[in-house]
Amino acid sequence: MKFLRGPSDYSQEPPRHPSLIINSRLDTSIKKNFFCKSLIQEPFNAEPSRSPLISSSYVTPVDLFYKRNHGPVPIVDDIERYQVSICGLVEKSMELSIADMKKLPKHIVTATLQCAGNRRTAMSKVKTVKGVGWDVCAIGNAIWGGAKLADVLELVGIPNLASITPLGGKHVEFISVDKCKEENGGPYKASIPLIQATTSDSEVILAYEMNGEPLNRDHGYPLRVIVPGVIGARSVKWLDSINIIAEECQGFFMQKDYKMFPPKINWENIDWSTRRPQMDFPVQSVICSLEDVTKVKPGKITVHGYAVSGGGRGIERVDVSFDSGKTWVEASRYQKTGIPYVADDKCSDKWAWVDIAANVQPENVEFIWNLRGILNTSWHRIHIHTEHPDN
Repeated sequence: MKFLRGPSDYSQEPPRHPSLIINSRLDTSIKKNFFCKSLIQEPFNAEPSRSPLISSSYVTPVDLFYKRNHGPVPIVDDIERYQVSICGLVEKSMELSIADMKKLPKHIVTATLQCAGNRRTAMSKVKTVKGVGWDVCAIGNAIWGGAKLADVLELVGIPNLASITPLGGKHVEFISVDKCKEENGGPYKASIPLIQATTSDSEVILAYEMNGEPLNRDHGYPLRVIVPGVIGARSVKWLDSINIIAEECQGFFMQKDYKMFPPKINWENIDWSTRRPQMDFPVQSVICSLEDVTKVKPGKITVHGYAVSGGGRGIERVDVSFDSGKTWVEASRYQKTGIPYVADDKCSDKWAWVDIAANVQPENVEFIWNLRGILNTSWHRIHIHTEHPDN
């Protein structure tokens, strides 16, 4: 018994900040020969409004960090007796408690988590997509504390820089206690390549702290994995076990979700096996200090937002335009020293970014539309209307 369980209903959900915007998923079904649409608000999925996301500090407050759940939030019955299993294609399996984790060197990493569906609502305006609607704030930057996954793997005989175990293990699979209907009632799970965990500069951690405090329930208490620079779906919460496996995880969210398809693919001709699971998130930027349509008085305005690129790539350049992309200027940037995942910036009505690998944002969302509505990294546009005194 793990003393961490996934409830069967939503009667024991944790408290949440009242300012969060609850996002619903659109459920379409046919019942008794009628086509029905309904908005589903369980499980709980929410994001902050735009300005609060960037107004407090470089680090997103826990209460304002977006919430992404697939079922009722798990409950810890006895933290002292909770353990996570390390097993699979290893020479020796073991179980570790939180106390055991804390005996290992504590590693601190400042990293961004971003839902792959961030900005899905804007993409859905082009053509219907499937998934929870998100504005632009399904993203957050936090200081995570915990044990390096590489240190934990060493305890079961997997050395640094290992890409395969003697028994043939090539991937690290993270299994949650979170029960999902997509898994037919089974647990949420995902994986990363073993070498991603064991490379010398890996910052993949098993986190038990967020912003200097123990994880709260919505964010994975008592233990979760943090995979910097990768879509949030791979940073599994509420860990039950860590398995070393030969092939990548075969779970629903690895094989039949969170894959990028071209606009021509629809639900009739989709073949999930033709695409790899999405890992790194592309270069992304958003204006947060203004709404999509904003009225301003004549004169100068200052706007703020965020930029981020996955895979450890920093933001190299910020280009901004105030004439619908006819001319561009390079904006000044602020990026915390040593942190490659998030930058905070100023611009005008439209902005686009270039990361250190020269990846750029696509101009129009139509170019990257996909049926799941993921990875909307198109130029973020704000329509500014000037209020004249005589009009």
